[in-house]
Formats: sequence, structure tokens, C-alpha cells
Amino acid sequence: MANMLDELDNEIREEGREVNVIAKQLKVEKDASIQILIWALYLIGLGLIAFGAIKKVYYAIPIGIIIPAFVYSSLKKQEAYFSQLEQRIQQSASQIDNYLEQRVIVLQNTAKLVEKAVDLDKSVFSEISKFRSGNHIKETERNDIQDKIDKAYKGLNIAVENYPDLKSHMELRDAMQQNLYLQREITAAREVYNDNTGIWNREIFEWPFKKYIAAKKGYTTRIPFIASQEIKQKSKEVFF
Repeated sequence: MANMLDELDNEIREEGREVNVIAKQLKVEKDASIQILIWALYLIGLGLIAFGAIKKVYYAIPIGIIIPAFVYSSLKKQEAYFSQLEQRIQQSASQIDNYLEQRVIVLQNTAKLVEKAVDLDKSVFSEISKFRSGNHIKETERNDIQDKIDKAYKGLNIAVENYPDLKSHMELRDAMQQNLYLQREITAAREVYNDNTGIWNREIFEWPFKKYIAAKKGYTTRIPFIASQEIKQKSKEVFF
């Protein structure tokens, strides 16, 4: 059988293609076939128990007990699995939030150092300061906050580039190094978050028991962490 997609003979887009994350959550819909299967297994089990008791075929009774017990335990196992997976996702998201908070603190301190030496744009400092609200970052806001922090950092970096003497300032240099370190940690934490999110998005649609639990609980797919527009634009720039 030939491949449905042939990278050799079909039209090639020489201009390339920009790929973006689609920020849409898909809900797991109830599947009637799964419901029928579960009830059928329960009925088979009850039927074997009744048949064994009436016809005195006693070996059929434990088989009849095992079938519904297997279904019930499998459903409970998958329910617990999703709860644990959700906790892993929350933990990886919390790690990103912690690094974002640390990065805001570093940038705030950096802004103070720069402000002492030059007339820093007030909007940069206020933009950084308002991120330290102490509130829990919502899942839908995390990408937006990262984007705004990147823009605030760009404003600081421009100020430093415009005044070469600032680069020799030891505290400022250390602060900028801390910012780069935290950005690398955020990138690593985002990979863990996206890995867990990918597992979640795949397994909530696994037939039959995982999909049944996901539909029953009203689960939806989760949106991966998206690169900010600022970062995407930088990736297109000429570095040398």
C-alpha cells in the first residue's frame, strides 16, 4: 500500500510554512458504544452468576463475579490515573510560575539598577512591577504573561545597549546572567509541561475505559505552552 503522503512527488512549499499552536480545547464526547460495552459486561457477569446458581454450575459464579469486578476496578484505576496525571500537570505548571516569578524579581531589580544610571522608560518599570501581584497564574494567562515579560526584558536590554558603560556594572551583569539562566529553566520546565499535556491530550481519547472516564468527568484537551510573538520574531532575525 502506498503512503497517503509522499514527500518526494507532491507539491513542495519552498517558501516554508509558519506553524502555530491552535488555542482551542476539545471536549471528550460521550461514546454510546462504550456505554453499551460496559453494561454488556455487567450483564454477562450477572448472567453467569445467575446461571451458575440456578443450574448449579458453580465454577461459572466466580467468573461472573470477576467480569464486573474487572470493569469496575478498571474504571476506578483510570479515574485515579487521570487525577495523578492532572497533579503532574499542575506541578509542572507551578514550576513554570515559580521561574516566572523569579524572573520578574530579577528584572525588577535590574530595572532599579538601570534607572539609577539612566533615565529608564517608566512604562518598562511599571510593566515589570505589576506582574508581582502574588496571585495564582491562571492556565489561560500563562502564555500572555510570558510574552509581556519578554517585551519588558527587551525594553531593559535596549536601555543597556544604548549605554555601553552599563555593561561593566557587576551587579547589572549578574542580574542579566540570572535572567538568561531563568529563561533556560523556564524553557526546560515548559518542555515537561508540554510532555505531560501531550500525554493528557492523547489518553483522554483512548477507547474504551479512559475515554469513558474522560467523558464522564467532562475533561477537555489542554493547550500546550506557546512561544511568545516576541520570541518568534527574534528567531527570524539575522544573528551574525
